[in-house]
Amino acid sequence: MVKVGIIGVNGYTGGELLRLLTKHPNVKIHALASRSQAGRLGWELFPTLHGTPLGNEPILATDDPRLYECDLVFLAVPHGVAAELAPAFLQAGCKVIDLGADFRFKDPALYEAWYKTTHPAPHLLAEAVYGLPELNRAEIAGARLVGNPGCYPTSILLGVAPLLVNKLLASSLIIADAKSGLSGAGRSAKPDLLFAEIANDFKAYGLPGHRHTPEVEAFAEQIGKEPVKVSFTPHLVPMPRGSFTTLHLAGKEGLTTGNLTQIYRDFYANEPMVAVLPETALPQTKAVLGSNRCHLAVRVDERTGQVIVLSVLDNMVKGAAGQAIQNMNLLFGLPETTGLTELGIWP
Repeated sequence: MVKVGIIGVNGYTGGELLRLLTKHPNVKIHALASRSQAGRLGWELFPTLHGTPLGNEPILATDDPRLYECDLVFLAVPHGVAAELAPAFLQAGCKVIDLGADFRFKDPALYEAWYKTTHPAPHLLAEAVYGLPELNRAEIAGARLVGNPGCYPTSILLGVAPLLVNKLLASSLIIADAKSGLSGAGRSAKPDLLFAEIANDFKAYGLPGHRHTPEVEAFAEQIGKEPVKVSFTPHLVPMPRGSFTTLHLAGKEGLTTGNLTQIYRDFYANEPMVAVLPETALPQTKAVLGSNRCHLAVRVDERTGQVIVLSVLDNMVKGAAGQAIQNMNLLFGLPETTGLTELGIWP
């Protein structure tokens, strides 16, 4: 059994990790911790824990010795905090998966330019591995420190990877029009996320230059072996969860919806967490709700020459906690889908 700890269990991502890990056959949840909620009981943070053993367990402080007994610690904390906590866990022999941004970059200057803060542990960036299993599996399996991608980078990179690897783009510009449910903004109280503010509304945010932009560019260049530029526009949708990304790309001549669909199917043929839809279907967020799966569809607009890729996932699962567990399975030599086989909740 893999003994795990979760720091930041009080947030949406931490809570989703807890929900998924309780069903994992090879995991023992050893320690739950929070910087702000230490001493409270689990059910006080998440009503779903009423009547369960974990619901009656007290939440630990982030320096509690029991955390250092874990084989793996998930860090579901704000940027800057994970890099402060990670060195001590690594020194104690724990593996670490950071669900924030602290270990997604190799260059500390890039992190500091976009996050406007000095990186607390730049010496660890060289060994940190980007945790997108479908595109970086071999590196993840041998790691002890993983930077788990967020929902937007996951949806964009899975959507564009077959085109980059097969050199099918006529331009280096990736235009990503993305939408996410409110849980992607976290659980902290913010005036612009009050029900009266967001109900019946739809808006863009983080323009220009959302913080996920350099992360996508860096890994896209790694897998495509060529420079790219990303024009990224995120939007907030008044629903709890779900992520829908539409990519607009300039394809090379001769591409059709049929041959691109086959290229995508071949590329992801052995990936159980990615489904390429047929030419007769388009993705929708509800089809992946609660699952660790990404649904993709590709179309060629022959009139304009544009390639349109649709990429849909649950921002809390494949976009966060589920992908972190997928990475955990790789770190400990477990079948990658262990604990992650549920389909989307429908209807």
